[in-house]
Amino acid sequence: MPTLAAIFPPTQAPERLGAVASAAEAAGLPQLWVWEDCFCQSGIATATAILAATSTVTVGIGLLPVPLRNVALTAMEIATMARLFPGRLTAGVGHGVLDWMSQVGARVESPMTLLREYTTALYALLQGDTVTTRGRYVHLDQVALDWPPPMVPPLLVGGIRPRTVALAGELADGLIIPGGVSPDGVRASIAQFQAGRTEAGPAAGPADIVVFVSVPAGGPAAAAAATISEYARAGATHVAVNAAESDADLARFVGFLAHEVAPLVDDSLGLS
Repeated sequence: MPTLAAIFPPTQAPERLGAVASAAEAAGLPQLWVWEDCFCQSGIATATAILAATSTVTVGIGLLPVPLRNVALTAMEIATMARLFPGRLTAGVGHGVLDWMSQVGARVESPMTLLREYTTALYALLQGDTVTTRGRYVHLDQVALDWPPPMVPPLLVGGIRPRTVALAGELADGLIIPGGVSPDGVRASIAQFQAGRTEAGPAAGPADIVVFVSVPAGGPAAAAAATISEYARAGATHVAVNAAESDADLARFVGFLAHEVAPLVDDSLGLS
């Protein structure tokens, strides 16, 4: 079975986060994902709040928009979280919504160039390297983290267009596929991702394939399980589920996923 997660979306007020995190841990749901959408909650702040409020729940940030954030700052924040909560964080980066990037004066002429330079530098900084680079967008001069994480969290790239997916395969530990992509579309993206990994060489290890899906918060559980199972069969290693209703009671929703949906997914995939 893929890792089953719930999404705490930016349509929910940040002050609801503690109750949802506690409910997820009590229900045994293994993972929560947060989004850094402009101009809502900080992905770093919400992820840290979940990690601090729980002891077993893992957290994914999907995703941090690279035009909005200096790479050294992102490396510092991820490293701090990874040291405080080792083994419980997955971080995703990506282009962000380009219209939002324009609103804040951060849109760049070549998003692909920025994402390549940024992902390369971020990974090196988290590995504890001293980085000097003067790319088109990322400029670092002998930058190194004083406190790199002993356990570097998985670094994923989010996207759906072929060039971005291939870049994820080449440079990242996995891929985040946004909502609205069909299972066949997921299969196609995974093939593009794997092609990028082949180009990167034989050192590439196992990859995380995270797919975002939406289901009604009130069920039925069988329909939600069928949807999740389809994406698992398409190759998703993590399925992060968003309640289709923007005002859903997420504390109840995480229990619905853990207690009603997960057993049906196991049955569907022959894992029970």
